[in-house]
Amino acid sequence: MSSQTRFIKSVVAASKSDLPEMPWTRGRRRAAFIAKRSGAPLKKAA
Repeated sequence: MSSQTRFIKSVVAASKSDLPEMPWTRGRRRAAFIAKRSGAPLKKAA
């Protein structure tokens, strides 16, 4: 299987999935990275 065929198959499979993963659902590690990058203080969960 060529790389182009594999890529097209992965794109089609991703488009058929119900919901793509949204950036804000990726967890605390990503939130910490974004807060560090923007200089904003990180909110801690209660």
